[in-house]
Amino acid sequence: MLLVAALAVGSANASITLPSYITDNMIVQQNSILTVEGYAAPGSKVTVRPGWTNKPLTAKADGNGSFTLKVKTPPAGGPYSIAFEDTDGTVRLENILSGEVWLCSGQSNMEFPVEGWGKAMDYDHEVATAQHPDIRLLKVKQNMAFSPKEDVEVDGEGWQICSPASVADFSAVAYFFARELSEELKVPVGVIDTSYGGTPAEAWTSAEALGAIPGFEQQLTALKEAGYDADTLYENYDKKIEAWMALAKSYKVDFDMAVMQSGDNWKEIAVPGYWEQSVLPDFDGTVCLQRTIEIPADKAGKVLELKFQAIDDEDETYFNGRLVGKCSWHNAPRNYSVPGDLVKAGTNVISVKVTDFGAEGGIVPGVAEAVVDGLSIPLSGTWQYSILKDFSQLPPKPVSPRWPNYPTVLYNAMISPLKNMPLKGVLWYQGCANVGRDRQYESLFKALINDWRKLWGEQTPFYFVQLAGYLQPLPVQPNSPWAALRNAQAKALELENTGMAVAIDLGNPVDIHPKNKKDVAHRLALIALNRDYGKDCIYQSPRCISVKPSGNSLELKFDAPIHSSTNAITGFIIAGADGVFTTATPVAVDDCTLLISAPSVSKPAFVRYNWADDPCGNLYGPTGLPVAPFANDK
Repeated sequence: MLLVAALAVGSANASITLPSYITDNMIVQQNSILTVEGYAAPGSKVTVRPGWTNKPLTAKADGNGSFTLKVKTPPAGGPYSIAFEDTDGTVRLENILSGEVWLCSGQSNMEFPVEGWGKAMDYDHEVATAQHPDIRLLKVKQNMAFSPKEDVEVDGEGWQICSPASVADFSAVAYFFARELSEELKVPVGVIDTSYGGTPAEAWTSAEALGAIPGFEQQLTALKEAGYDADTLYENYDKKIEAWMALAKSYKVDFDMAVMQSGDNWKEIAVPGYWEQSVLPDFDGTVCLQRTIEIPADKAGKVLELKFQAIDDEDETYFNGRLVGKCSWHNAPRNYSVPGDLVKAGTNVISVKVTDFGAEGGIVPGVAEAVVDGLSIPLSGTWQYSILKDFSQLPPKPVSPRWPNYPTVLYNAMISPLKNMPLKGVLWYQGCANVGRDRQYESLFKALINDWRKLWGEQTPFYFVQLAGYLQPLPVQPNSPWAALRNAQAKALELENTGMAVAIDLGNPVDIHPKNKKDVAHRLALIALNRDYGKDCIYQSPRCISVKPSGNSLELKFDAPIHSSTNAITGFIIAGADGVFTTATPVAVDDCTLLISAPSVSKPAFVRYNWADDPCGNLYGPTGLPVAPFANDK
């Protein structure tokens, strides 16, 4: 496969082609080695003339035209030119800078642009003032592959000078990070945006690394069986999923959905809510949910609307036994219209068949109501449920290879091809797509970090953002899947040269894409400035270093002073040996010590802070950085 040619002013019919990330306006990592693997006329002599040295480099292209050159980069500075010559002519690249290069990757919160579809906070001002010729931007196109590619695809003509035009659709976190580093270091900074919304960590990890992580055996086997060929993989998947779905649908509904059921097979469940957090932990399958509503006589015969925030993953919804709506998209709002002839005075029965194929399942927290002729009838409360099909009794469901969440496909297309581009470090903002699989994520995330370090060096700095608060705020939520994922992220700090930017206080309960990306980038920049550039700045908040019993309280010691943003300290829950958590009352003993207690817990053993999907904790360090979520039983 030929590499994409890097077009440049001054090319003279050259046959040389270069990787798509080697273009005009690029920034190279200072004082490093840039490896150039390109193509030229077969058998020709290739000469490279970097503008920062008088010593040209040469290599001979093989019979296929492939050549490799290693170019030593200068200290920060420029602009420079680089000329590549063979027997057919010259490719000349202009306006090259040397400085600091950071790779920025992850899912949609890293992809989130300054303006574009995201619109970061104060985006109009930020775009209008984004004239920074010493900052360069490279955006990698979203792509997937089943085996490692030789080159990435890039937007436009490659590296762009930072300007209002180029920054608008570029990663906000990456841009704000680059701007802060450039201002502090007074050197050119380049950022590479290689992100893809909605994608899990396994898509960004190599097949070799995933082989050591339980849970991906099926997909890795499918890749091998297909010889890593896309058409064969799709064909094999289509056959497997057809057979699996036949098994999943092989159940009978032997009751009348127009009638409220009873018996040993029917139990109570709170709706809305994910069933994994209540009555069906770790359950995947099909469940029937039922409840009744009372319709006043003057509303009978009128069209009724059933409204749910979403139903995860898919549903069939019945009103008095008739199907009134169905949907197969897990986060789509449900607004089902019930014909007036079904709406009767008195008791009416709502039945919802919910199928969950993985992670969270059930009627999603949020809106749940029936609306008829201006009357809103809440649907939140106690429903009853019965299991129709338990998928744990089936072989694992085949995973579609047609989506960018398939294991290895983004690593192969968007990460591995950049291995010859020297970097200073990596920024990572991802995790939402792995919520519900925290135990797996703990080892998966560490494997990803070590995997990427095989490309750029085992000590490559790797700094990541811990997930922000999201979804319905609850004071006590010990089974929060978002809290568990944040805890799994924090475990990566056990690896050397890692750092975590805490963003728990920057979230939005109704928006998975909070707009305050400048503070996220600032917290990442603080880590890099301290750890990699020797700046005297505090980059992490105080940490709880000890928890011990003290009468009917727990004494918590922190390694630096803490303070609350309001009068009362919030965000703590405690439990005794029984593991039943309740809200706690913290009392400050001194700047670094808290006593945590609750009237209902006489002998507290466990304490957690900011442990919920969208917690309410308000502890900060002296510089305004939030205390990270923690638990002494995790």
